[in-house]
Amino acid sequence: MNDAAVHHPQPNEHGKPVLITRPSLPTAPDTWLDPARIATVIPLGALPPMLNGVPFAPWIDAPATNAAWSEVEGQADIIEPAFDLPPSKSPAAGVVIVEDDGRVWAVSPSNRFGGYDATFPKGRVDPGVNLQATAIREAFEESGLRVEILAHLVDSTRTLTYTRYYLARRIGGNPALMGWESQAVHLVPQADLPAVLCNPNDRAVIDALKQSLANKFSR
Repeated sequence: MNDAAVHHPQPNEHGKPVLITRPSLPTAPDTWLDPARIATVIPLGALPPMLNGVPFAPWIDAPATNAAWSEVEGQADIIEPAFDLPPSKSPAAGVVIVEDDGRVWAVSPSNRFGGYDATFPKGRVDPGVNLQATAIREAFEESGLRVEILAHLVDSTRTLTYTRYYLARRIGGNPALMGWESQAVHLVPQADLPAVLCNPNDRAVIDALKQSLANKFSR
């Protein structure tokens, strides 16, 4: 963390500037090419032109309305359990994006919103937008990445929400163009996830990811 406050290059949803009181610091360029190291980019920070054969390119024609998001590409015809929303919880969806080198994408909420140093992209469901589309939207808004859904991962009770998490992969986007809700985007080796995503709410998601990948490679 850097103690010199800066404004996020993107305004919030009301068009107001967002002051980051303790900005995150980027990692060295070579961390992006080493699957054993954590790589971090800050808003408008430097990146290699591509990673694992997929370019870091802006998602120029991303949906701009709820109706457009509801039809967004990247949704998958997969088997999903019933989404049984508990009383007093709001519905939400998120993604665990696994890079081809085995690392996992995470975001640092601006000013540690919600008490998170880092977490997986997720957000509440808007009217007319289903769970998969919500997860794809939140990945874009919080990490700048364009993803496609691979599988249902886990349903998790959070502080205010009940969140469905999907396993996903990156197909485009640019993490340096993260929205105002994030002050950094990270690529984290799986072994480091518990230390980097240290909020207890993420423990069940990390455990579900570990089990999912173990099942995949044991077949």
